[in-house]
This record gives sequence, C-alpha cells and structure tokens, in this order.
Amino acid sequence: MDKRGLMARLIDGGVICAEGYLFEMERRGYLTAGEFVPEVALDHPETLLRLHKDFQHAGSDVMQAFTYNAHREKLRIIGKEDLLERLNRAALRIAREVAADVPSGQEPNLVAGNISNSNIWNLEDPRSQDQVRAMFTEMVEWALDEGVDFFIGETFYFAEEAFCALDVLQDSGLPAVVTIAPMGENIMRDGWSIVDTCKELEQRGAAVVGMNCFRGPNTMLPYLRDIRDAVRCHVAGLPVPYRTTEAQATFFNLEDRNGCTCPAPHGRTFPTALDPLYCNRYEIRAFAEEAFQMGVRYLGVCCGAAPIHIREVAEAMGRRPAASRYAPNMHKHFMYGDDEALPAHITAYGDKA
Repeated sequence: MDKRGLMARLIDGGVICAEGYLFEMERRGYLTAGEFVPEVALDHPETLLRLHKDFQHAGSDVMQAFTYNAHREKLRIIGKEDLLERLNRAALRIAREVAADVPSGQEPNLVAGNISNSNIWNLEDPRSQDQVRAMFTEMVEWALDEGVDFFIGETFYFAEEAFCALDVLQDSGLPAVVTIAPMGENIMRDGWSIVDTCKELEQRGAAVVGMNCFRGPNTMLPYLRDIRDAVRCHVAGLPVPYRTTEAQATFFNLEDRNGCTCPAPHGRTFPTALDPLYCNRYEIRAFAEEAFQMGVRYLGVCCGAAPIHIREVAEAMGRRPAASRYAPNMHKHFMYGDDEALPAHITAYGDKA
C-alpha cells in the first residue's frame, strides 16, 4: 500500500503518535533514570524494536526515532560523546525498520526524526545558543540521511529555543511538528505566553504546533483549546498520563496524595515515584475524545505512556487497531460477568468480594 504523508493523514482524520519511550524503557529496566540517555538503541536494540512494535500494534501511525536526549550535551555529561552519531543512526534505523514492517495491505507507518529541549539554552549566553543550533543541525542531518518522513521538535520550555529548532527543521524541507512544554509558571521561561509561542511557530512555518509532556490531561486541555482557537494550522496534544492539577500543573511537583511521605531517596515523586498518581486508561480516552472533538488532530501520550494508552487514543478517534482485538470484555469475568455460561454461585459472590 502507498504511504501517505503527514499532512494527508492529518486532513484525512488525524495522526496518532506514541511518545513516552523514555519512561517506559526505564520501567522495563533498560534506561537510567536521572541520566535519561537512550543508550538502549545500542545496548538492547531488540528491546527498543519490541516497544516500537507494541506501540504500532496499539495504533500509533508514527514510529518516532528514540533520539530524545540523544544529543551531544547529554552524551558529554555521561562521558560517551563518541557514541553520538552511532546512537542516533541506530535509533533511526530501528524506527524505520518497524515502520515498514506492517501486516499485508496495511499502510506503512511514518518515520519521524526527533530533536528536543537541550537543557543548556541560555538567554544571556549567545554561545550556548550556537551550541544548541549545532546540536540540532547534526541530528537533523543524520535523520535526513536515514530517510525520515517528517520531524518532531518537542518539549521546549524556552520559546526562543523552539524557534531555533524550527529554523533548523525548516532547512530540511520536511514538515515539522513543534510542541512546547511550559513549566509550572504557565508561561515559557523567556516570558512568551503559551498561545503566542504557538502562533509564532505557525507564522514561522510549522506544520503542526501544540503541547507535549510535563502536563497531564487536566492541565493541558485548557491550553489546547486556546491554541486551537488561535491558530489555523494543525494542533498537537500529547500529555503525560499523570493527574496534574491547577495547583500542581506539571508532574515535576506532584505530591503523593495518599497521605504518604514520598519514599524515593531524592524525596520527590518525580521521576521514579509517580506511580500512585497515574491516570487510568479511561481518563486518557476521555482526554483524547475531548481533544479530538475540539479539532486537535495530532494526538498521543508522552512520558509514562504505555501501549494501552495509545489504544485508548486510537479508539477515541474511531479506530480499531490490532490491539482492539484484546479490549476488555467484562461480560466474561468469572466473578463480575453476566454471561450465562458463568457459574451463578461465583458471580453472586462478586457483590460481596
């Protein structure tokens, strides 16, 4: 089957993009929390390939190369800068392999190159800005060489860094999805408002603008509504699956609400003790339904995502991915079901259990 591009898919009904590889690989024991460098592409490529396949099975249209934090500065911090290009190319090739490996008659997935927040952008230091631009440029060149279909620039909390990323992506000639991640101040760190940042990104040529990461459904949806009203281009929404609130807008400052003192050695729920604050699958479906109804056509879930969340997004958009074959069927549950084949003395006990 011929492969449509990003823009055609957005027009035809929308695009699902699974993110969240960072947290999922850490949970599976293949990535170091704190460092958060995706060495798994080199150390355990079969595991990364498997996660791509699981997200594909759940309904993701995009195989996003796992190059988040695979930039020169992160590799320098852990003393492995010599792995930089090899790590990027390995992640890109794995994504490309999975994207092409679909069941007969099914449209191949899109392959996305990825650049993201550098964590060294400094408004007062032009040298740091030049370093960031150079980091982005080399990653984009490798991705182009490996044959990506479009680019994602994500998780920017400085508006000017997002603009820099888009400038570099524009030089590639491929469509660019650029998503921002404002922190708890509800404004970009350099003073730009969330909506104005997205409007500026649209004016500079981004194909899709919006938000990803840091915020759960509750604290992302209001801004997505404002962004959708303010821009004419397509809008993206990819929250984290955690129960952020108006008082605690991002997952960086979430408190354990079970009355427990956080047992993490570092004393915070983020990033390794967020489990009690997890959204269930139905909350993710509700987010996707509401966002889709308001016209957000590029949807997914970011850090903390599991394939089950992507299936919920797909079904909220009216799709039946392969994983829907295994959607819950509580009618058959041994204790809570209502199927006549179930033993009545056991189902009757369900009300007491």
